[in-house]
Amino acid sequence: MLDSISKVSVMSRRFMGVTSILFLISAAFAQNGPTITVNCNNGQSLNRTLSQLDRQRPATVLVEGTCTEFVKIDGFEDLTLKGQSGAAIQQPATNPQSYSYVLSITGSRGITVSGLAVHSLSSIFSGIGIGKGSSEVLIENVNVDGSWGVVVYEESQVWLVHVNVNITSGFAAISDFDKSDVHIAGGLLQRPNDGAYRAGLLVGSGHVTMQGMTIRDMQQSISISGSGSVDLVAVNPAIAADVTIENPSGTNYNGAIVSDGSSLNLSVRLVINNAGQTWGGETAGVFVNNGSTLDAGANLIVSHSQGQGVIVTNNSHASLSGSSITGGLHGGLVVANLSTIDIQPSSSPTVVGGNAPDLFCDSNSLITGTANLAGAPTANCANLLSGNTVTLP
Repeated sequence: MLDSISKVSVMSRRFMGVTSILFLISAAFAQNGPTITVNCNNGQSLNRTLSQLDRQRPATVLVEGTCTEFVKIDGFEDLTLKGQSGAAIQQPATNPQSYSYVLSITGSRGITVSGLAVHSLSSIFSGIGIGKGSSEVLIENVNVDGSWGVVVYEESQVWLVHVNVNITSGFAAISDFDKSDVHIAGGLLQRPNDGAYRAGLLVGSGHVTMQGMTIRDMQQSISISGSGSVDLVAVNPAIAADVTIENPSGTNYNGAIVSDGSSLNLSVRLVINNAGQTWGGETAGVFVNNGSTLDAGANLIVSHSQGQGVIVTNNSHASLSGSSITGGLHGGLVVANLSTIDIQPSSSPTVVGGNAPDLFCDSNSLITGTANLAGAPTANCANLLSGNTVTLP
């Protein structure tokens, strides 16, 4: 299984390298096209300008002021929207055509959107939508606030670089659906402390790579389901690698939840602090459920969980090798319902300590490789193996 995960990670890195080259080629083409300035503060319309362009030829549009309109990019090749200082797209007060997104990109290739703010209202589904097989889409240095944030759907391929989302309505800040690929580098996902239940990153049947992101005060910081996958991997050396989950308001339920045949694979550090709720249960730093997998290696750092540290249930599996799960109010490593947690050998032992207890399992589940744990963790588990397997013939 670990060999398969490794192969997936290698393929992902190769794909992202090709994608980066395609973006460079796309940008070079766009530089050969016309550059047009749209000043919405002077009564000009971004949509009207787009409607007059040849969609199959490169073009750059410089956006000035606040454009109060629903912007549609449909069927374009090699288009760049570049916001000047203070430029924004604002959702109009009325929506007679029932648009789902303030900025919509569909059936397009080689699209770059940079330097803009996108403001949505609670009456719409999401601020930005990218779908219908769009590819080579780069959203960079963009701030989104309001409903949902960014939604990628219908087998689209998108880069999000330094994208910040402040979600004030809807459910998720960034969403990846329908076998789409999203590559995230840098940025902040956050929400107000208003009592609503929200997710930072929501992945359903899609694939996400991520580095350098901070996710703050979400009930589900990372939520993966429907055979989706998330790889934390450093691709851009200019951007910090660690992904950090913070819970200063105490509203978090799960730092990451991996469910329904999904996977979470860590090649860079995932740092989770103060996750979960004091009653424990299935609230945790990481919750792996329903035939899912966690490959953490040495890159999972869970500290001071209010709930469990790592809980693995319902025929699921987790592997750690040098990670750290410490200081939780409930179980450190918790395994139940025909599931396993394996502690692999590493140059630095896995640290599980200061939890209550450190190791917990039911009668149908197993924690292996306990010889690779540092110190003497407390245990409430009859099924502990010091090695990674039983003695083999």
